Amino acid sequence: MLGNVDDVSDTSNSARSTTARALAAAMLVLSGLQLMVVLDGTVANLALAPLQAELGLSDAGRNWVLTSYALAFGGLMLLGGRLGDSFGRKRMFVTGVGVFTAASLLCGLATGEPMLIAARALQGVGAAIASPTALALVATTFAPGPARNRAIAVFAAMTGVGSIAGLILGGALTQVSWRWIFLINVPIGVLIVVAATVVLRETATERLALDVPGAVLATLGCTGVVFGLSEGPELGWGSPLVVGALIGGVVILGLFLLVERRAENPLLPFVLFRNRDRVATFVSIFFAGAVMFSLAAFVALFVQDILGYTPLQAGLAFVPFAFGLGGAAAVASKLVVRVQARWLVVTGAVIMSVSLLFGSTMDGTVQYLPTLFVLVLVVGFGVGLASVPLPLCAIAGVGTHEIGPLSAIAQVAQTLGGPIGLAVIGAMATSRTMSMGGTAGAVADMTETQLAAQGNGYMFALVGCAVCAVITGVAALFIRFTPQQVAQAQEAEKAAQNV
Repeated sequence: MLGNVDDVSDTSNSARSTTARALAAAMLVLSGLQLMVVLDGTVANLALAPLQAELGLSDAGRNWVLTSYALAFGGLMLLGGRLGDSFGRKRMFVTGVGVFTAASLLCGLATGEPMLIAARALQGVGAAIASPTALALVATTFAPGPARNRAIAVFAAMTGVGSIAGLILGGALTQVSWRWIFLINVPIGVLIVVAATVVLRETATERLALDVPGAVLATLGCTGVVFGLSEGPELGWGSPLVVGALIGGVVILGLFLLVERRAENPLLPFVLFRNRDRVATFVSIFFAGAVMFSLAAFVALFVQDILGYTPLQAGLAFVPFAFGLGGAAAVASKLVVRVQARWLVVTGAVIMSVSLLFGSTMDGTVQYLPTLFVLVLVVGFGVGLASVPLPLCAIAGVGTHEIGPLSAIAQVAQTLGGPIGLAVIGAMATSRTMSMGGTAGAVADMTETQLAAQGNGYMFALVGCAVCAVITGVAALFIRFTPQQVAQAQEAEKAAQNV
C-alpha cells in the first residue's frame, strides 16, 4: 500500500517537474523574442556611422535605417495583436519571428541603401506581429497569480537587459562588421521558431473584423510625412517629390481618420480619447519617444564621427544613461502614488531640456570625464523620471477591459513619436550643417571645415530634442490625474494581468 502511495507521489512530482520545464521553456522562447527585438533597436544606433561610411548613405538614408523599422513596427503593432486573436497567437508568433529572422538575413547581406531600408521595414513588420503576440502568450500560457506575475516581470525585464546588453554587444559586433548586428539574429530566430513550435500551445481564435485599411493608411501616411521631412534639406523644400510626399502623407492620415470612424472594429477607437487628461498623456508620450529615439541616434554619431570613438567605446559611453534611467524609474514608481504624476513628468522634462541645451554647446574638444559622463547620466535620470508616470496615466480611471487597448495605444504613440521626431530633428541638423558649409554623407572624405559643420549639426539636433522635452512637460501640465487615481491604475493593471 505504501508502495502505491510512493508511486502516486513520484508520478505527481514528475508531472509537476515536466510542467515546470515546459513553462520555463515557454518563458525562454517568449522573453528571447523580446530581448532580440530590443537589442535590434539599440545596436542599430551604434552602427549608423560605419553603415553610412561603407554603403555611402546620404544623411536622410542613414536616418531611414532607423525610421523604416520604427514606422512599420509602430504603424502595424495594433494590427499585429489583432492577428494573433483572429488566427491563433502561436501561429502568428512563429510567423512574426520567421519574418523578422528572414529580414535580418537580408539586412546583413544588404548591398545598398534601398535593399537595407526595405529589409529594415520588413523587420518592423515581423516585430509588429511577434511582439504584441508574445506578451499575449505570456498571459495565456501562465496561470493567473504569482506565476504569471513573475513571467510578465521577466518579459518586461528583457527590455532593460536588452538595452544595456545591446550597447555592449552591439558595439563589439559593429567593431567587427555592422553586418553582424543583423546576422546574429538569424541563428537566434531559427532557434526561437523551432522551440516555439514545440513548447507553445495554440490559443483559441476569435474571428473579429480586421482593420487592415486603417493599419495600412496610418503607416503610409506617417511614412509620407517622414519622407518629406527627411529629404527636404537635401532635395530642397520646393522639390515636387518633397511637397508631394508631405501633402500626400497628410491626406492619407486624413483618410485614416475617416476610415477609423466607420470601421467595424477600429484600431483607434475614438471613444478612448474623450478624456482630455488622457489626450495630454498621449501627447507627452509621443514627444518623450521623440526625445529618446533622436537623442540616441545623434549622440552615437557625434561620439564616433567627431570624437573618434569606436563602436564599442560608443556603446560603453551610453551605459550611464541606462543606469540613470533605471535609478529614476525606481524613484518615480514610489513617488507617483504620493505626488501628482504631472509634476514628476514636468521635473523630468526640465532636467532633460536643460541638460540637452547644455549638451548642444559641445564640440570636438569635449572630454568624456566628467562632461559627457555626467551629461549622459543626468539626461537618463530625466527620461526615467518622466517615462514612468505616463503609461500609468494612460490607464488611470478606466475599467479593466480598457487597460489593454489603452496600453497598446500608448506604446504605439511612443514608437511612432521616434521616427517622426527624428525626421524633424534630422532635418534641423542637416540644414544647420549645410548652412555652415558642411555636406551630407560619410565623414571620411570631409575637410576640417566640413567636419566641424557636421559636428555642429549633430549637436544642434540636441536643441530639437530639448524642444520635444519642453513640449512633453507642457503637455503634462494638462494631466490632472491624482495620486489616488494613478495608484488605482497600478492595481487595475495587476488585476488585468490576473484575469
